[in-house]
Amino acid sequence: MTITFQEQWDQWHAAHEKRRADPHGFLAITGLHWLTGDPQRFDGAPGAWSTGPDGVTVVLDEGESLSLSDQVITGTHTFDPIAERADITVTFGDAALPIKIEIAKRGGYDVVRPRDPASPVLAAYTGTPAFPADEKWQVTGRYVPFDEPQPTTVGSVAEGIEHVYESPGRIEFELAGSPRSLIAFNGYAPGTLSVLFTDETSGLTTYGANRSLVIDAPAADGTVTVDFNRAVNLPCAYTEFATCPLPPAGNRLAVAVEAGEKKPGV
Repeated sequence: MTITFQEQWDQWHAAHEKRRADPHGFLAITGLHWLTGDPQRFDGAPGAWSTGPDGVTVVLDEGESLSLSDQVITGTHTFDPIAERADITVTFGDAALPIKIEIAKRGGYDVVRPRDPASPVLAAYTGTPAFPADEKWQVTGRYVPFDEPQPTTVGSVAEGIEHVYESPGRIEFELAGSPRSLIAFNGYAPGTLSVLFTDETSGLTTYGANRSLVIDAPAADGTVTVDFNRAVNLPCAYTEFATCPLPPAGNRLAVAVEAGEKKPGV
């Protein structure tokens, strides 16, 4: 049986919402802690945490422990240095549904973020509204690679932080009767692309800082499908404990893209 465009979108968005509401997803984050050379204790995380040239160190008191894969950590432990945008996850508490602690590097700084399945933000989450799916917002475009990947610096919703991404090229397409283009970054899945953008709905019906869109790997001739119905919010739309990047300069579309996810609560 053939399903409608709306039904296809409904299935996709239901799966996206399920991932978003994962017990250890970003809705479960209860704090964003920037590490220094001085040991500090944080709510929701055992031990005293600091960072230095050798990496992040935690000092656990007697009776405190963390789990790293199959390893139980006690006493003083220094983690291997973390690359930018990488992370290490440790756990503690209930074995069936533990609290996870994300140890990460963002904007050149080491951070600790506890992820608690009992987070009030996660408990209160009821879903994200979206525009009705409409095929007019699914357009064919062309991927234009740069001669060499270009390091692209963008701002962050976290004050004082910048992110540097490697951009392999741009996406060109026509929307609302005019030619448009967006700088693209590499996606998580090999060959895919990701774009961050704002438009004339940003800050009104959609989240003001950014929305993101995954684009499947280009065809051999560079053809891509740009489906704005699948534009989604980044974590910063839901939690103050995010370090989401802002779109590159020029990635603001001078058209109201009434497609994809709206602001939470709209």
